[in-house]
Amino acid sequence: MKKRQFLLACSLACVAVTPALAQGDAFPSKPVTFVVPFPPGGPTDAMARTLAAALTEEIGQSVIVENRAGAGGNIGADSVARAKPDGYTIMFGTSGPLAINKSLYSKVTYDPVTSFAPIIRVGYLPNILVVNASVKASNLKELIALDKAKPNSLNYASSGNGASSHLAGVLFNKMAGTTLQHVPYKGTGPALNDLIAGQVQMSFTDILTAMPYIKAGRLKAIGVATEKRSQAMPEVPSIAEQGLPGYDVSVFFGVVAPAGTPADRIAKLNSAFIKALQKDKVRATFAAQGLESASDHTPEGLTRFIKAETAKWKTVVDESGAKLD
Repeated sequence: MKKRQFLLACSLACVAVTPALAQGDAFPSKPVTFVVPFPPGGPTDAMARTLAAALTEEIGQSVIVENRAGAGGNIGADSVARAKPDGYTIMFGTSGPLAINKSLYSKVTYDPVTSFAPIIRVGYLPNILVVNASVKASNLKELIALDKAKPNSLNYASSGNGASSHLAGVLFNKMAGTTLQHVPYKGTGPALNDLIAGQVQMSFTDILTAMPYIKAGRLKAIGVATEKRSQAMPEVPSIAEQGLPGYDVSVFFGVVAPAGTPADRIAKLNSAFIKALQKDKVRATFAAQGLESASDHTPEGLTRFIKAETAKWKTVVDESGAKLD
């Protein structure tokens, strides 16, 4: 009798412990660190914090934004690449650390293709080609004609060597056969100030920054630098539809984890991010920031996209001759 009572007690103990073990093994069971490889206060940081708040609601655990800035995003990206691949450290990456920097910087300690497990491509922020109000061109055809009539006479401002606003002009010259001359500045603000003042003729800048100046008539929009028009300014045709199919220069945003993160945890995070992106508050906030939603939110889609972007920008960076330490 005592033996039967002992076995029954053991069975009841196992039943009681099993749910606790299952709960302990559930993912996530503790806060998730969401690394932003740029300083606080910028547009990438703002987007990440919007996503973190929404993701917290979905997974039932705190999502803590941690800024690890430096070297164009490389410091934060490297820290995530070396983090434990358990799903508790993820990164909100952009075109720089996830595609361009590998070719642009002389020393990069991670690989955008092999060092990460992609989770989701969130969206992209289009660049837009704008010109000073005095430039005698209102569309792409007229702008190219100006360059052809007087080669090397048109200058475009960028926020610095190797920035997307620089590489956009390199790609444009290659595809359009133009001779636009690059003038680097220390930041978008100084570049736009000189553009508005007429010191330079054009710039490939982000649409959100340029929009107020376009609406005020201080700059003219020639075309959105993506395959399709922007929801923020649907009246402006894309450069692609005006005669340069395939021209696409935008800053993309994607979430990645360290390579080797279990597939089931990647799938759970992907599902939670998709639900977060569907929240009305998130959609409204991102729309106000000019962010366009990605057409493919699968991990496989982001994997393919990172591979394609890395190869694309290597060619452009090599042609530009830009190199940063």
